[in-house]
Amino acid sequence: MAEPSYLQLFENGKLGQIADSLYEHYSCCTLCPRNCRVNRLNGEKGFCSGGAKVKISSAHAHFGEEPPLVGMYGSGTIFLTHCNLLCIYCQNWDISHGGEGDEIPDEQLASVMLRLQNSRCHNINFVSPTHYLPNIARAIMLAAAKGLHIPIVYNTGGYDRVEILRMLDGIVDIYLPDFKYSDGNIADKFSPGASDYPGIAKAALKEMHRQVGVLKLDKYGIAERGLMIRHLVLPNDLAGTEDFVKFAAHELDPRTYINIMAQYHPAYQANRYVELNRRIDAAEFNTALSLAHRYAPQPHDES
Repeated sequence: MAEPSYLQLFENGKLGQIADSLYEHYSCCTLCPRNCRVNRLNGEKGFCSGGAKVKISSAHAHFGEEPPLVGMYGSGTIFLTHCNLLCIYCQNWDISHGGEGDEIPDEQLASVMLRLQNSRCHNINFVSPTHYLPNIARAIMLAAAKGLHIPIVYNTGGYDRVEILRMLDGIVDIYLPDFKYSDGNIADKFSPGASDYPGIAKAALKEMHRQVGVLKLDKYGIAERGLMIRHLVLPNDLAGTEDFVKFAAHELDPRTYINIMAQYHPAYQANRYVELNRRIDAAEFNTALSLAHRYAPQPHDES
């Protein structure tokens, strides 16, 4: 497996500098597009309800991720508490909305990463990392000093500022964003206040692609570096699949790895909305797949 790029940043001292720069955002938080500008160092809470100390719900080898991440030994997944989107149909609402989890120091987060590596996980997979990036960057630095050497996965809802993503260039090996909505009004309705989601997410995907390119696998089929995008099909085409796959093929790369996901089910407060209060049917999923094949006929090509 190729050496993760963050090791070079660690060796030349730049990883610590980036972590320090990210920590400055806690005094007037602009880590995500919400731009709450609260002082998290003094205990103020913004939209996500995150503090200045990372809070995790669980950390373990996860076998439910995409095959290139899971391999034989699983993806070393760290579920972070709170979220900057708070979708009303969230399937992990107890973590994102409810705040279930424990606050830990950055040193302990580094130890968690090393434990997962020692369990032979293929990568470290941070779920909903945006609002805890300062802690994550510092923990990667601390873990690298003790031998961390597997890829970092940035598993995000896609609501990320390009300016912050640029700071992660060379830290993140694999970007795993969602693309949730193509229509701002729908985004605002189901992820409150995120009417700018489509434009924000598309700009974020472009920056992620600029940094890591299309997915690259090792000889065993395990992801080493690249962009992987998840698109959850919602009932009644609420996610806007055609607009998304057209964007990915034309403005990213037709070889972009896209996972068209069928597992939507009404969760949390989805039953308040008739258009969300059912699973998708086979015709809706097959339509989404057909669109993906139409606009991106080569979703994965290592040549």
